[in-house]
Amino acid sequence: MTDSTAFLWFADLVVLLHLCFILFVLFGGLLCLKWRWMPWLHLPAALWGALVEFNGWICPLTPLENWLRQSAEVAGYEGGFVERYLLPVMYPAGLTQSFQIVLGVIVVVLNLIVYLRVWRRTRIQR
Repeated sequence: MTDSTAFLWFADLVVLLHLCFILFVLFGGLLCLKWRWMPWLHLPAALWGALVEFNGWICPLTPLENWLRQSAEVAGYEGGFVERYLLPVMYPAGLTQSFQIVLGVIVVVLNLIVYLRVWRRTRIQR
């Protein structure tokens, strides 16, 4: 395996981890229905995901992926993970601050619904 191949492999791994993190932010609250300790992991992740969207920040995994791709002598990209990988599929026009706020609201609303259910379930079990 050449250095370029290794860097590309790690860049792809970062993309996969990034996607898993996004899915955990969106749907990780459902794991709280099974494991009572999961909110300790999920709530900070969901808070970070919402803050990134509300503030228009770039996730630290994006510069890491770009650095790995540039180290493999492959061009990196500008913008964030959502803008690079998800929006071209959903919205080819690109990511705007307004849409990032919508994404943040989706994260918050989905998790409020799940945690309301977790809270009700815990209350009923007592």
